Amino acid sequence: MDLRLVAYAPNGVRLGVLPNPLKAEIGQPLDDVPALKLSYSGRSTGAAQLAQPCEIAIEWSSDGLVWTEPPDGRFLRIKRRADGVDRAAVSAYEMPGWIWQLSKVVLYPGPAPLVDGKRAFLSATPGAIMQTFLQEAQARGVAPGITWDFTPTHDSAGQAWAKILTIYYELGIDALKVLINLAEQAVLDFRTTGRTVQLFNADTQLGRDLATGPAPVDLRYGRDVVEAPETGTLEDRASRVLVRGEGGFQITVSTSNHGPWGPWETYVGQGGVSDSGTAQLLAASVLARGDRERVQRTRGILVTADSRWFPWRDYRPGDRIFAPGEAGAMESLRIRQMTVTLDEHRVVGGNLVLNDRLLERDLRLARRTAGIVGGSTADGGSGARPAPEAPAPRTPAAPAGLIVDPVAYIDEAGFPRGQVTASWGAVTADVNGVALTVGGYELFMRVNEVGQPWFLVALTQAGDVNATFSPLVIGEQYQFKVRAINLGARGPFSSSVAVTVPDDTTAPPTPTAPALATRLGVVHVTWDGLGVGASPMPSDLDRVLVWMQDPLAPGWQEIGYLLAAGSIVVPGLPYGVDRDFSFTAVDRSGNASPRSASATIATVPLVAGDAANNSITTGALVANAVTAAKISAGAVQASHISANAITADKLEAILTLVSRLVAGTPTGARVELSTAGLEAYNGSGVQTVLVSSASGAVSIVGQLATGLTGRRIIINPAGAADPEIRFMPGSGTNHARIWTDSNAAIRLYSGTSPDGTRRSEVIQKGDEWRMHMVQTSDGLAGGGYMFAQPDRLEVGYNDIAGRLNRWLFNNGGGSATGYTSFRGTFTYEAQAGLVMFMRSLPEIGQSAASTYFVNFNVTLQSTPRVVITPDNPIPERLSFNIRNPVSTGFTLRSNESGIGSPPNFSVALHVWAWRQHGVA
Repeated sequence: MDLRLVAYAPNGVRLGVLPNPLKAEIGQPLDDVPALKLSYSGRSTGAAQLAQPCEIAIEWSSDGLVWTEPPDGRFLRIKRRADGVDRAAVSAYEMPGWIWQLSKVVLYPGPAPLVDGKRAFLSATPGAIMQTFLQEAQARGVAPGITWDFTPTHDSAGQAWAKILTIYYELGIDALKVLINLAEQAVLDFRTTGRTVQLFNADTQLGRDLATGPAPVDLRYGRDVVEAPETGTLEDRASRVLVRGEGGFQITVSTSNHGPWGPWETYVGQGGVSDSGTAQLLAASVLARGDRERVQRTRGILVTADSRWFPWRDYRPGDRIFAPGEAGAMESLRIRQMTVTLDEHRVVGGNLVLNDRLLERDLRLARRTAGIVGGSTADGGSGARPAPEAPAPRTPAAPAGLIVDPVAYIDEAGFPRGQVTASWGAVTADVNGVALTVGGYELFMRVNEVGQPWFLVALTQAGDVNATFSPLVIGEQYQFKVRAINLGARGPFSSSVAVTVPDDTTAPPTPTAPALATRLGVVHVTWDGLGVGASPMPSDLDRVLVWMQDPLAPGWQEIGYLLAAGSIVVPGLPYGVDRDFSFTAVDRSGNASPRSASATIATVPLVAGDAANNSITTGALVANAVTAAKISAGAVQASHISANAITADKLEAILTLVSRLVAGTPTGARVELSTAGLEAYNGSGVQTVLVSSASGAVSIVGQLATGLTGRRIIINPAGAADPEIRFMPGSGTNHARIWTDSNAAIRLYSGTSPDGTRRSEVIQKGDEWRMHMVQTSDGLAGGGYMFAQPDRLEVGYNDIAGRLNRWLFNNGGGSATGYTSFRGTFTYEAQAGLVMFMRSLPEIGQSAASTYFVNFNVTLQSTPRVVITPDNPIPERLSFNIRNPVSTGFTLRSNESGIGSPPNFSVALHVWAWRQHGVA
């Protein structure tokens, strides 16, 4: 293989080959800016072309005849260094790849109003975002030489964009920073071809799998690989993580995979997280990155006549190849960076930075985490200027650009669950287009089926246009919508978005090889409970399958499984014949690991005198030793029975039929007695009754009712969409029903209320129990409800407007959220609210003072009434005054203000603050 350098005029024609480079090094990282380092003598041919700004392309050839410019092979000559006393006049050039020009394309204001000084891209594809940058820049005369082959609807490979985003960007941000950010969060991959920018759906065109198939790209020591340095670190090691979220929410997640120094802890703080599922997902990401030593593998490559595989021709950054991994074992590794060098002797070499499966998993977890905490899905506040006060609350407009991103995670019990991150555009005006600052947003969700009720699942503050919710059922489809709130006035809902919660797709580690032993005529197959490299198995491991094959007639067959470390016994194998054994690990989502290394063993005889062919004679059999169970079906034929040998005393009292008895038409309406049991068929030949001869079970097809009219029970009523039990009243059609859905959930729906406005529902799933009221006109849940899951119990009241009162018991703790007002009877009003807490003053790290501002840590809708109880004031004689209460807190000072400056004091303070709307 050979390389050469070709010069081009800026945005122009080919100038010619640079024939005498002293040294060249080309670095091509995946989803980043390539670089070319070049040393060239000013006295060599072609030096004049490098003396001025130009473009340098690299070209490769395997035969010296056909030369090809690879992807990311065009560079900009914009930086040089030289030594004036060097007689050889050698200059060093550092050239970024063509994509670097995007750093000179910045974002200007667009036609729509800005949001908090930011430009909004609502429900936009990555192609639409990047094309907006480039088209507007070229309309201003910027970067005229850049071309692109993607569109707002399709990537450069012609595939429809897989992801849609709602995102806000600061004015002045450059296109390169945006592009790299999108790539870091697995939205896209990018590269250039010549002067053309190409964008692809992530892990597609730039994620080829060349490690499998009949002819994998395999780089081997001695032939393709000359060096294999590795850098490892335990700096990220941790087996316990504390996640703190919004409103004091926190959760600790641990693993038993401790390091050599025992448990290490780490911390994640994310203010937007308030549900345990999202916290569990964030913690799992941190623990996965810290469960073992992180190793970066660099493989120096040979590019000689003896090499089988060449860079660019056979592989490129992003590809997965078969290469030496841990301890030199061949495994599937992904190329994260490719460096190719050309020395002064025109010898081509280089190296590859490779990621194993675990590091690739870490990258996916990091990208998923970035999306949860607001990365590429949405970023920005409401951004609106305060509108003039109006006599009555104005109705905010409907939010636009709702995006819902579902992901799967493994909960603390090892089961897959779903989580969603929802984002939408900020509402900055009312329904009439007048500027407005909204107070927050309400996110609703329902199972994506007609007639299913909507539930309020998240409330956000004014500037927060992101929300997370979990746990959800894997494989279930859900529908979401959002609306804005302004001083109690609720705006119209956004357009709804339906998403399907994906299943977990991460396979367990490859199990270690089987340990084999044979004794007493059987084989013992043992597993130590670990993955390759002493990697612990994940919490969602379901089983490890045991496989066996004959090495002379390959073909693996499953022969058993293990639920944990242990062994199984394999009997019945031929003596002295080799058998191969291996393992695969399967998790609860059905993901299977690669096959483990195999082991081979041959069974030894139980004793030396085991039975041989023809060694058992009639003299070796005792009387009645051969029973019916020992005779194969069909082995006794007519020729074996003497004439008149079967007499009445040879027949049992039961006559077994080998055909059937039919009463009726053989192919129409009939009753039939056969080996299956007693069966009945209708005139169309459809079976309606079966009394099983095997179990005695009775099956009846069609409607079964306890009566024709009046109060009655109907099982499987005719015309029902699902098999159900229906309870009919004395008259009319208003009925209650019980049935099960496709998730094996039991659903009990009452009939409607006498005025036809509502009904009650009870839903029981394997990991969820729910009771609530539903408004029949629009399917919205409203009224009292109870909601139970393995890790929480929620009891509350949800009125038709979607406002929420609840008690939430979570992992043994309790909290109350929502609004409550006491005015003789329980009422629910927009400006009511209640907070209760205890505070020690001064707080940690502060000095004693004469006054303190006591913060509620929440913002009530209006200024509350406040009651305090001081414990152990210092000095003890003091009592206290509440001054200047506002919706976020109040000022506390002592009652000695009349005798000069009040003294500094300390106190433990119990606070009860509430607001009863409409009470003077």
